[in-house]
Amino acid sequence: MTSRDPIGWMWAEACQMLAQAERLQQQFFRLDFPRGARIAWEPPVDVFEDEDEFVVVAALPGVAPGHAEALFDGRTLLIRARRRVPLHDRHYAIERMEIPHGYFERRLVLPAIPLEISAQQWRDGCLVLSLKKVR
Repeated sequence: MTSRDPIGWMWAEACQMLAQAERLQQQFFRLDFPRGARIAWEPPVDVFEDEDEFVVVAALPGVAPGHAEALFDGRTLLIRARRRVPLHDRHYAIERMEIPHGYFERRLVLPAIPLEISAQQWRDGCLVLSLKKVR
């Protein structure tokens, strides 16, 4: 495209960005099991820090409170569970399925400072973990 056609150039850029977003979404919300592993997807997380603690918020749509496991080995936080397909006991044809399901794990390497899980709660479909800095 020439620089004389800004509409065509912007349209081409927009299409390219949409294609890239689609590839990233398919990679992130993979419904198959990659390379023979049992892990089907990884939940997105937010991590916050202040002078006393780290707070990790993991988006776990469709996972019931108490059905996720959070383990901390001193450096790595592991969050894992299984999200079952809703309505699995009914016979529906799937028209669209965008929310990931299946077994998941998410590993986060945290700074090499003494931490311990001090609180775990569910808020708006998210697992909220507080890791207190041990002094």
